[in-house]
Amino acid sequence: MRAIGKISVPAPDLDSELQAERNHLSESRAALRRMRGRAEALFSTGSDVAGDAYGAEALGRTLSRRVAELADVPDTPLFFGRLDIGDAEFHVGRRHVTDDAGEPMVLDWRAPLSRSFYRASVRDPQGVAVRRRFGFVRGELTSFEDEHLDRGEELGTKSRILTAEIERPRVGPMRDIVATIQPEQDELVRADLEHSICVQGAPGTGKTAVGLHRAAYLLYLHRERLRRSGVLIVGPNTAFLSYISAVLPALGEVEVQQATVDELIGRAPVRAVDTDAATLIKHDPRMARVLAEALRGRLVKPTEPIMVSDGSYRWRIDAEPLRRIVDEARREGLPYAVGRERVLARVVGLLQRQSEYRTGNSPGEGWMRKMARVAPVRTFIDAAWPSITPAELVVSVLVDPSIADGILTPAEQEAIRWVKPPRTVKAARFSAADLVLLDEAAGLLERESSFGHVVVDEAQDLSPMQARAIARRSEHGSITLLGDLAQGTAPWAAVNWRDTLGHLGKPDAAVVPLTVGFRVPEMIIELANRLLPALGVDVPEAESLRSDGDLSIVPTGDVEAAMLVEITAALEHEGSVAVIAADSAIDRLRKHLAAAGVEAATPEDVDSEARVTVVPATMVKGLEYDHVIVLEPADIVAAEPRGLHRLYVVLTRAVSRLSVLHSQPLPPPL
Repeated sequence: MRAIGKISVPAPDLDSELQAERNHLSESRAALRRMRGRAEALFSTGSDVAGDAYGAEALGRTLSRRVAELADVPDTPLFFGRLDIGDAEFHVGRRHVTDDAGEPMVLDWRAPLSRSFYRASVRDPQGVAVRRRFGFVRGELTSFEDEHLDRGEELGTKSRILTAEIERPRVGPMRDIVATIQPEQDELVRADLEHSICVQGAPGTGKTAVGLHRAAYLLYLHRERLRRSGVLIVGPNTAFLSYISAVLPALGEVEVQQATVDELIGRAPVRAVDTDAATLIKHDPRMARVLAEALRGRLVKPTEPIMVSDGSYRWRIDAEPLRRIVDEARREGLPYAVGRERVLARVVGLLQRQSEYRTGNSPGEGWMRKMARVAPVRTFIDAAWPSITPAELVVSVLVDPSIADGILTPAEQEAIRWVKPPRTVKAARFSAADLVLLDEAAGLLERESSFGHVVVDEAQDLSPMQARAIARRSEHGSITLLGDLAQGTAPWAAVNWRDTLGHLGKPDAAVVPLTVGFRVPEMIIELANRLLPALGVDVPEAESLRSDGDLSIVPTGDVEAAMLVEITAALEHEGSVAVIAADSAIDRLRKHLAAAGVEAATPEDVDSEARVTVVPATMVKGLEYDHVIVLEPADIVAAEPRGLHRLYVVLTRAVSRLSVLHSQPLPPPL
């Protein structure tokens, strides 16, 4: 007898079964190649079968997307599990694969039947007799492990293959977790499209992976609907987006938009720098009221009639009906530009009715367009409901913030006031914080297109005004909010999720905690948890299922020399190595490593061959490395007001080993 996991299998059967599974993998890959070949053939001939140029273009986009979705990744297994239900065997994998007759060879992990791979248990087998997990090395099937649920055999997190996959070293971009999704994660992944959810996830609990896999699941279930409206992933910085960029394509999803908040609202180049006080005020939700008041202040009640010459006729609209039109449009709460067009259309409509009454004829579209352009009508609309751009509105407030009386204090008004007004709006130099004001102003003028679903990661650092910007892009869709209040490092970081959800327009979204970590070892989590009482947030302590890993805290008189020793030792192990320090030390450390002949990448270099990455503390959020070397925690804490929160983030980036090097005293909580 030979043992696989906890299940004993006769030796001859084990070898033959392993070979049979390898054969099925080879046949599935061949079938996927044929599926892709057929898609490529259709793509090459698509223009011949389309009826017109527009149809050819649309068909080409569809077929091109299909070809991309069917791409195989040789070092990524097509399937990772098998379900035995009755007399049938179903292989579960990253995408659906069929043979030439259309029969399934691999079930997509998102298919309804595949749910049992994640949810079935001895207490609730869901018809599953045997659940099989496969072990792989660089895409080659090397082992399998069976759980006979019908016999009461269940490994759970003691599965050797499951543990090996969770603890596999980190190299390069983030991977998918379809082979290791736990039941509590699966419940969030498969939440209905109509439901917005907030995941409060401690470090290592897989909240980012849950959000990305939920996006993939929703695209599978609501493909046409979400292709029309779109799915958006919002991350904290470009390094983070680069890190997660390979996850969805590995699952066959190639049409998801990714952006940082700044990219999302980048309506003007950033050419100025604000004071800290001005930045805080501009991100305050009261600024939305200030801009709305400034816009309302531009509306003027008509006091004069309109007189329009039309050939031998003259039309007149008195001031009272004009005031009524403006007041009605204001009460309708339309975006400002839409309201202006509505007022103009109604004025032209009154002229049209007079013409019909006097002439007995209904004027055509050309006449209507002419009436909308005649001088008396243009003079009226420009006075009563003047045209304005987002930049003009923001500049008017920053040049003269007195419109904020009763909303901002006099000191706050002075903090945002432009001391030297620009000669023209085009000459205005906007700061990064002004971008949220420009986006808010644009939202007051026009409706923003709404995505069908938006995933927001590291959401604890969203300012209220940034949250409002995302809310405008998800007004008619749902949101998956991911974050950890303990990792909030921005000056406006959230202390409870209800405030952020309110600004996002989803006040009733469920808040679901994930506290059990699968990636960060227990001893590292326990070190980071020492900081929690000093962070001022009400979150449960993180736990870890991993008792492995290594932690060393090294006092030293020469931090840079100790760093080289640690890097040399770390490179003897498999996986990625990160050196994390206060931002001010990064250039010096890179030069020191270069002089020592150590090749080091930056966080954005996800395709770099270098195993060592030097990461500023402010850029490390959301990233993971096998071995993390933290330099001078005291400098990291002293660099910003929420330095202890930043240190909490830094300490929880290691998924195998953590080394803390310091010549200065450690922060008191440690």
